[in-house]
Amino acid sequence: MAAEGKTSNFNARNAAEYERSMGRWSRRMAPGLIAFAQIGDARAVLDVGCGTGSLLFTLAENPDFSRIAGIDAAEVYVAAAQARAHDPRIDLRHGDAAAMPYETASFDAALSQLVLQFVPAPQAALAQMARVVRPGGVVAAAVWNSYGGMPHQRMFWDIAAMLDPRAAAERDRNFFRPMTRRGDLGSAMQAVGLANVVESSVTIWMDFADFADFWGPIAGGEGTLGKYALSLTAEEAARLEAALRQSYCAGQPDGERNFACTAQVARGIVA
Repeated sequence: MAAEGKTSNFNARNAAEYERSMGRWSRRMAPGLIAFAQIGDARAVLDVGCGTGSLLFTLAENPDFSRIAGIDAAEVYVAAAQARAHDPRIDLRHGDAAAMPYETASFDAALSQLVLQFVPAPQAALAQMARVVRPGGVVAAAVWNSYGGMPHQRMFWDIAAMLDPRAAAERDRNFFRPMTRRGDLGSAMQAVGLANVVESSVTIWMDFADFADFWGPIAGGEGTLGKYALSLTAEEAARLEAALRQSYCAGQPDGERNFACTAQVARGIVA
């Protein structure tokens, strides 16, 4: 359960480490979510949980959008995005997805990419997204299928749980966060009154150059895997690293490995 007043359950510490651990993959996901959202006629678009700007800056590639807003609970990520935001159409804010400061019906579309599973009150966040979008506008979101759609993280948590009984509970909590099961997003959208809800999936490749490229971001401490890694003693971390290296290499020389990772996506129309 989130602590009182907490607006995100994500371990946000360092924007550069986030880029290594997830930002680079979020950029790959962004075009698929935008295409699925079907917001070609939108002019004002909101990115809820914008992070360092993976979706936001992809949206900004469309010259037809006149306003591109982004909000995130992690000040360190917002600051990193602001440092890159030279487009006058972009408006970035630090804030809570479940209590957004925007006026009602002030956007044509609101998108959220790989964030709602970390929001303490995800249905409240969806209700806010519906509130700030005009009638007829689009609300769309993507969330990783943590249990079955991220094979490299499955490898991490299953090995960690074999080595450390404490990791089993952490694994189970991460695999079954709210919004991550098939149908969760669509049901939540319907519950907040969105119409014509459609669900699908988007798959991207996560390509690691070698084991160091895989392990380095985890050792850096960002996100859920990094948070667990930082909780280990030096000896425990070395044991986990060695076991993961063996699984990553799988009897072959170290080098590039490719993981097909799937997110569940859903969109609805504001009534």
